[in-house]
Amino acid sequence: MEDLDLKIHAPIIEACRKGSNKAQFTLYNQYSKAMFNLAYRMTNNREDAEDILQEAFIDCFRNIDSFRFESTFGAWLKTILINRSINHLKKKKVNLILQDNLPENITEENDDDVTFDTGKIFRGIELLPDGYRVILTLYLLEGYDHAEIAQILGISESTSKSQYSRAKGKLRKILKAS
Repeated sequence: MEDLDLKIHAPIIEACRKGSNKAQFTLYNQYSKAMFNLAYRMTNNREDAEDILQEAFIDCFRNIDSFRFESTFGAWLKTILINRSINHLKKKKVNLILQDNLPENITEENDDDVTFDTGKIFRGIELLPDGYRVILTLYLLEGYDHAEIAQILGISESTSKSQYSRAKGKLRKILKAS
C-alpha cells in the first residue's frame, strides 16, 4: 500500500513543493472529506471542523517539504489534523477528562445480545463528553493503539485504556436509553 501511495502521490507532492495550486487542489479533493469527518468526530462541531480542516491543509502545504514518504501522505496529513483538533479543544478549554489516577482494571459488560445501527452509534458518540469522544474516535474509528493515543494526548497508556473503557460504557448507556 505504501509503495502504491508513493507512486501515486510522489509526482503530486513534488508539484506541491513547486507551488502548484492544481496539485494542492488534487490532494485537497482526495483527502478533504475523510479529514473533515475526523475533525468533526473530534470536535463535535461542524464550523470548528471546517476551520480545523482548512488550517490542517494550510499547515500541510506550508510544510510539504518536511514530508519524507516515511508514512503514507494520508497518515501524515491525519497527524497534522489530529494535532490541530486537540490544540483547538485545548484552546477552547475543553475538559478532556484525562486523569492519570483512574483504575486500570475496569470490567467489560457483555452486550452480545444488543445490536445498534451505525447512525445511532455515531449520534451516540456525538453525545459523549469531549475526552471520551476523542479517545474513542482515535482508538475505535481511527485505529490508533493506546500507546499512540497516550503519546498524542500526553497521557499514560493506562489512562488511555481506562478512558476508552469508560467511553464505551457511557456509549452503551446512551445507546440503550435511545
